[in-house]
Amino acid sequence: MSIFQKYKKWIMVISILLALIGFYYYFVKDSGSSEIISVHEEEDPLTLVGMEETATEIKNNEEEEKSIVVIDIKGAINKPGVYELETGARVHQLIDLAGGLKKDADELAINLAASLEDGMVIYIPKKGEVTDNQFTIPAGQEGSDAKDKININLATSEELQTLTGIGPSKAEAIITFRDENGPFTSPEGLLEVSGIGEKSLEKIKEEITIK
Repeated sequence: MSIFQKYKKWIMVISILLALIGFYYYFVKDSGSSEIISVHEEEDPLTLVGMEETATEIKNNEEEEKSIVVIDIKGAINKPGVYELETGARVHQLIDLAGGLKKDADELAINLAASLEDGMVIYIPKKGEVTDNQFTIPAGQEGSDAKDKININLATSEELQTLTGIGPSKAEAIITFRDENGPFTSPEGLLEVSGIGEKSLEKIKEEITIK
């Protein structure tokens, strides 16, 4: 009897085992590697989402940086100069940023609650000093057709009283409304002021500006 015939049974068993092992490594293991690659591929969209979120944050930050007003403050202030504040800031916030008022500043002449507009020049008077208006707009910012008009967002009571049909009470009503609600965005905003109707607005519409 030959060796092959004697161990034929064991040779067949070993051959089958080797075939199974080869099948496992060729098909099952390669399939596992493919699954790992697929998992990594599925993670790529998450990376893209993260990049989009980062881009959105950068865009939002840029918008926030643009939402500022630049104001020049002078006079009886400890640190006069040009300051940047968020849109909607008030005069008292600017004064705090500029180191506060000097001892000889006339605080009663300043409306601390007034809203700030981009490009304003604010002058803080000394006690006893007479000024027409602490809030002014830099030269060249207003149009030539509006140079003689009264800016209802900046005008004093005396300046408002130069308008047709506007007396002391209506002038104070305009200033009070402006301080409580912020600057007017259109001349028609005066209709919301107590005592001013459409007829009153029609009389002064060509005499006023909001810029």
